[in-house]
Amino acid sequence: MRKRLAALLLGVVFLAGCSAEVRSGTPQAEGGDRPPVAKFTTAPADGATEVPVNQPVQVTVAEGAIDQVALTNPEGQPVEGKVSDDKKTWTSTEPLGYGKSYAYQGTATGTDGKKVELKGAFTTLTPASQVRATLFPGDDQTVGVAVPIMVRFEADVTDRASAEKALTVTNSANVKGGWAWLNSREVHYRPETYWPANTKVHVEAKLYGVPYGGGAFGKADVTSDFTIGRNQVVKIDTPSHQLVVQRDGQTVATYPASFGKDADPELTTPNGTFVVMQKDPQFSFDNPRYGYTNVLKKWAVRFSNHGEFIHENNDNAGNIGRANTSHGCANLLEADAKAYYDSALVGDPVEVTGSITTLPAQYDWYDWQVPWSQWQTMSAL
Repeated sequence: MRKRLAALLLGVVFLAGCSAEVRSGTPQAEGGDRPPVAKFTTAPADGATEVPVNQPVQVTVAEGAIDQVALTNPEGQPVEGKVSDDKKTWTSTEPLGYGKSYAYQGTATGTDGKKVELKGAFTTLTPASQVRATLFPGDDQTVGVAVPIMVRFEADVTDRASAEKALTVTNSANVKGGWAWLNSREVHYRPETYWPANTKVHVEAKLYGVPYGGGAFGKADVTSDFTIGRNQVVKIDTPSHQLVVQRDGQTVATYPASFGKDADPELTTPNGTFVVMQKDPQFSFDNPRYGYTNVLKKWAVRFSNHGEFIHENNDNAGNIGRANTSHGCANLLEADAKAYYDSALVGDPVEVTGSITTLPAQYDWYDWQVPWSQWQTMSAL
């Protein structure tokens, strides 16, 4: 009898133990009481600060599909974005603003048929300064085969690698080139040899939001589409007293000229490969050191910031084609100067040889004064 009672009591204890284990665990609700399986993930995360403005915002959902997502700016306006075809991801398609707070809102339906809600917010970075950049050549320009592509910044760039990564060049001739920093505010791009004639060039400087160092960031993107014109090269051999114009390697014009004084290194027309930078139907020449100011000459084509031009100088007609007597410029007779002026494009190369002086690579635009092997070392990447 005692044995039977003990067995009954043991069974009661065992049953009581099973009931307590169930109650101590998480209740397993049935059917509609289970939590939704869909889950939102956002980049940037809810509560993030100092968020970059040039990276897309992304909302993803796991075990479900997006019904709708909205990202709104402080004014309550939606940021443009697109839901993927599989409705798993929403991605913004416009840049964010500096120093602004943005709010997430949305819903998704899980694979279990239940809806989940998206809520959150983040704040973008506030730059210490925003630096503007300009791009040359500009849209729709037709330029010569030696033209460099130039990006100029209105303040120093200390993180040059970051800025250079944002620059891309494509062209119809598939010519490869390279970027080189001429100084802390200017980076140029050129091919190893002159551009092929009639090449279409597209440049993108995706600089908005790019860090330049020291708390400075890019203010805006800049793009350009321009065309390389015909291949025209000016060749100047200073002892010849002639300025020769070639197209596609063939001489199309030869003009008598007077170049810089042969024996004076300060006044010669220096050796080098230069680029036509500017054209003016009339230009005022000033050099107080040599006793003249506001001397007006016609059909002036600048090819160096050191001070060299090709221009009319009928006052020096007696020496044109006979002797080099200028202060470094190429003097032509007026009719010849006009003919050359009309044929010239900004970006045309001017190749000078025969002088006692070679100009150092320091006067814009000196891109072709730098050997290609050295040019490649001037990249920040």
